[in-house]
Amino acid sequence: MDALKSVFKFMLASTLIVGGVLIGGTIFAAKRIDSLGEKLRKIIH
Repeated sequence: MDALKSVFKFMLASTLIVGGVLIGGTIFAAKRIDSLGEKLRKIIH
């Protein structure tokens, strides 16, 4: 039973870490795209 709890804790920690990285990457990409769009808007206008 301890092994099962250990595996479950590892899976939970891994899921949280991967989820955090994905959310962070998405936010970073969105900010980067927004800044590039702003530069493009300044060039066009």
